[in-house]
Amino acid sequence: MKIIFAGTPQFAASALYALLKEHDIVAVLTQPDRPAGRGQQLSASPVKQLAIQHGLTVLQPATLKSEQAQQAIVSLGADVMVVAAYGLILPKTVLQIPRFGCFNIHASLLPRWRGAAPIQRAILAGDETTGITIMQMDEGLDTGDMLLKITCPIGQKETAQTLHDRLAGLGAHGIMEALRELKSGKLKPERQNPKLATYAAKLTKAEAQLDWNQDTEQLERAVRGYFPFPVAYTNHGEIPIKVLQADSVHGQAAPAGTVVEINKEQILVACGSGMLALKVLQRPGGKALPVAQFIQGFPIRIGDRLGTY
Repeated sequence: MKIIFAGTPQFAASALYALLKEHDIVAVLTQPDRPAGRGQQLSASPVKQLAIQHGLTVLQPATLKSEQAQQAIVSLGADVMVVAAYGLILPKTVLQIPRFGCFNIHASLLPRWRGAAPIQRAILAGDETTGITIMQMDEGLDTGDMLLKITCPIGQKETAQTLHDRLAGLGAHGIMEALRELKSGKLKPERQNPKLATYAAKLTKAEAQLDWNQDTEQLERAVRGYFPFPVAYTNHGEIPIKVLQADSVHGQAAPAGTVVEINKEQILVACGSGMLALKVLQRPGGKALPVAQFIQGFPIRIGDRLGTY
C-alpha cells in the first residue's frame, strides 16, 4: 500500500518506523526545521531524521494550503495518508487526495480529549484509562469517524513522558492493524458521540504553577502531568523552583503553601487538603536534584511560604 506519512515528533517517528516494515512510504511530510538547543541551531524533527536514514523523500512545506504543496501530494498517487502529531492543518482538499483519505493516530479514547494535549489532560484529570484512537480525518478538530481503539491503563505514578512512550508504541501497533483491516475490507467506521467530547487544550507554562490551595492529589497529578513539559513549579519568594517529582501525603498541619518539614528524603508542603512531599527540585540555571542535594545549596526553611500570594 502506497502511504504518505505526516508527522513531526518522536511519537510520530514510532509509527513511521513500524510502517516501514510492511508498506511503501512514498513520501514523508514533516514541519520545517526549527532552532533548538542553547545554540539555536536548525534541527531536523525526529520524523525527518528517521526518514533520511531510510532514504525516504521528505517534504517540509510551511503550509498545506498552497497549490504547490497540494500538487506535490497529488503527484505521489498515495492510497492513504497516515497523520501523527504533524502540527499543520490539513485542508479539505488535502484530506480528499489519497484514495482512502487520511488516518490520524490520536493519543486518547475519542471523543474524550480532542485537541493538542490529550496525554497530559488525562493525567491532570485523574483518568484511570486512556488509549489510542485511529481516526478517519475530517475538517473538524479530532471529530472524524473512529476506525480502531486500543485501551491503556494510566499508572498511579505515570508521568506524561512515560505515558507518551507507551502510547507511541500502541499508536504504531494500532495504525498497522487498521491498515491491515482496510486492506481486507474489515474496517468499520464508528461515529463519535459529540455529547461525550472533552477538549485537551494546548499546555502553557503559566498553568503549571502549583496552586497550594488545591488538594494534594490534584497537585501530585500536576507534577506528573506537566513532566517533562512545561514542568510544574512554585515560587520561593521571587525565585521559581521546578518540581519534577512529588508524592501525595495525608494530613494537614499549616496554611496552604507552608513548608512543614524538611529532611533528606523530602520537603513537606501543606496543601488545601493534605500535604505534598517534594522529592526532586530544580532552581533556575541549575540541575534537577533530589531534595538531599537541593537543600545544601538553597535557603529553604521550615515555616517558609511557597507560591504567590
